Amino acid sequence: MEKIVIISPYTRSLINFRGEMIKDIIKLGHKVIALGPDDGFEKEIEKLGAKYCNYYLKRTNLNPLQEIKSIFSLIKILRELKPSIVFSYAIKPTIYGSLAASLSNIPKIYSMITGLGYTFTGKTLKHQILQSLLRNLFNFSLKKNRVVFFQNQDDLKFFQKMNIVTGNTKTVIINGSGVDIKKYYFSKPILKPISFLLISRLIWDKGIGEYIDAARILKEKYPDVKFKLLGPFDSNPAAVKSCNINEWVKEGIIDYLGKTDDVRPYISGCSVYVLPSYYREGTPRSILEAMSMGKPIISTNAPGCKETVVEGVNGFLVPVKNSIALVKAMESFILKPGKITQMGIMSREIAEEKYDVKKVNKFILEAMDLC
Repeated sequence: MEKIVIISPYTRSLINFRGEMIKDIIKLGHKVIALGPDDGFEKEIEKLGAKYCNYYLKRTNLNPLQEIKSIFSLIKILRELKPSIVFSYAIKPTIYGSLAASLSNIPKIYSMITGLGYTFTGKTLKHQILQSLLRNLFNFSLKKNRVVFFQNQDDLKFFQKMNIVTGNTKTVIINGSGVDIKKYYFSKPILKPISFLLISRLIWDKGIGEYIDAARILKEKYPDVKFKLLGPFDSNPAAVKSCNINEWVKEGIIDYLGKTDDVRPYISGCSVYVLPSYYREGTPRSILEAMSMGKPIISTNAPGCKETVVEGVNGFLVPVKNSIALVKAMESFILKPGKITQMGIMSREIAEEKYDVKKVNKFILEAMDLC
């Protein structure tokens, strides 16, 4: 039996993104301790069969003293728990978790790169400094990893180009975090009224501005078509403000649905799922959920997003930051609603074949020699 610590960037993700993985590890007879920076999730983690420990992390903070505090927080916990395996995912937990595990003499260290996010999409001097810093931190922290998992080829190639991972580091490509195809059941196509849905944290890099621009153009031509937006406000520097949302709602462009712990009713109630992101996603979980529920997808040819769409089969890919291309893709479903049914069926088939969480987790656990 192995004792495994899983380090997360925010605790809700342990339940939403790693819940099935935790349950699969425990079914194999291993012990799991989940680490997160948020309070109040102990009971939900315990329902998965794991124990929960709180560690110090400020997800969008850049204060060096607080970042050092995060590393020492992890070192203290790992030296007390003495696990045989540490598995981390997302940028800060991967860097800090790998460093802390190495300094705590943990024999088996694994990391998952779930996208490069906001920092690697910006081109300002501040972004360039942060990118250089992160490259060095990744380079140093990943050296003792047994395996580094990537959710798309672009991120792996970027790490190889930057010499962050070399021939000495084993790398494995996985199909995102997977999706529970039973929980995210196939839902009937919605043809009247046609509605588009975008689900994300409210940050500009998710393509929210382009979605609004496209909705504004299409709303004038097709006033009965609905454009929906679901997701929480965020502390990210590129966050959309509440005043922006209020203005769009008042203008009659979108229906803002707030935030939710269960996206299924909203996905079920839409015709087409849209995510025009340029955020450097790993593999967007919301797209996988929409595919599993039988929805056509419109996304961008950006890393992470483009892996989910077979062009003209289960949806369309558009260039990043291109509202006009987005309008054309969305209008194609308005003009030919039969595509909603056809492409939705193909989305479900791709989800079952490629993104079933049971298949994805089995692949990961085999790579970690846990089954």
